[in-house]
Amino acid sequence: MRTTNGNLDATVTGFDPFELPDTLQLGPIDDPYPQLAAARRRGPVQRAWPLGDDLFTAEVEMSGEAVSVLGYEEVVSVLRDHETYSSEIVGAVMGAVLGPALIAMDEPEHRAHRALVARAFGPKLLARWEHDLVRRVADELIDAFTRAGTRADLVRRFTFALPVRVIARILGLPERDAPQFQRWSIELISAVVNWDRGMAASRALGDYFAEQVAERRAHPRDDLITELVDAEVDGRRLTDEEIFGFLRLLLPAGIETTYRSLGNLLFALLSHPDQLQDVVRDRELRPAAIEEGLRWETPLALIVRETVRDTELGGVALDAGTAVNLFIASANRDERRYQEPDRFDVHRPLAPHASFGSGPHTCLGVHLARMESRVALDALLDRVDGIELDPDAPAPRIVGSIFRSPDTLPIHYAA
Repeated sequence: MRTTNGNLDATVTGFDPFELPDTLQLGPIDDPYPQLAAARRRGPVQRAWPLGDDLFTAEVEMSGEAVSVLGYEEVVSVLRDHETYSSEIVGAVMGAVLGPALIAMDEPEHRAHRALVARAFGPKLLARWEHDLVRRVADELIDAFTRAGTRADLVRRFTFALPVRVIARILGLPERDAPQFQRWSIELISAVVNWDRGMAASRALGDYFAEQVAERRAHPRDDLITELVDAEVDGRRLTDEEIFGFLRLLLPAGIETTYRSLGNLLFALLSHPDQLQDVVRDRELRPAAIEEGLRWETPLALIVRETVRDTELGGVALDAGTAVNLFIASANRDERRYQEPDRFDVHRPLAPHASFGSGPHTCLGVHLARMESRVALDALLDRVDGIELDPDAPAPRIVGSIFRSPDTLPIHYAA
């Protein structure tokens, strides 16, 4: 929906994220953890798919040998060993949709590209975004739903809206465009279930960002797109296509995973009222609650690598060219690492989880994601008194096999 001057039509005001359910779930809605636990007990590395469902369309189906990696130590060892396990398989699956993307690059190409974009997530910018942007957006959303009464759906009124508004402002995009490019980001990552729709979203985002990048080259601003346009390391700058690839990746990474992880955290706290009260009373517990939420219910349950040479993992011999499915959700509930791993517990002794990856491909936006969750949690708990699950609404649930988050979070709170 574009006007004659190339801008998005201002009549695009928003959409219900769950009008596109296949894009949000990517697989059956059943709880995958019993199946993952049963598979994990048979061994941390297996030549079998543990969930018993076919998630991929013919266009992106992987061929050849494949293994499932379910244990924490085994998953992390793969993520840290970039010489044996290649990320280029991500490009084989999603490269046509994403374009040149960091998650599909190996060293040294990955290191060079990461250095070019890393300064856009530096500590000074994060500190400014926290105080001048994220808290302001969170307060705006809370103001809007608390004015409407004492009941709200946090998915539609808070968790889904927060990261898209933050990313829009970080990029320097018109806020009226946010609903449309959020829809494109959802359709983009759903290419595995609807290839044509994903490709159409990729092309639309490329056209949209081409206009934005050209405008920044002519008229620089104080925003992330300008930072990417100006980024230079050892005399090298990003090409336009590389900028588009990074921005295509940033949308699902910065919007989708953040809204899902925040929703999962709030679901966990609201479903455990005693721990919610502990976190309300003790602000020092909130960082631990965020990490426990990420461990207990990671927003992205699976990532993939491919062996580039013969190797052995978890006692299983792997030939070069084997697809390696890394079940982050299973690693985060490995009994060998976490006591009672299926239990959500904000008082659990801290132990690193795998939700942001590990090694060279550790999520570039990890500090932004943690900051957004902390600021959002503080704003909600400090401003909304007596928050609880709405006793008159159907109980919420977390859905999806690969991308997981609650489909609704109905709350009731004090007037």
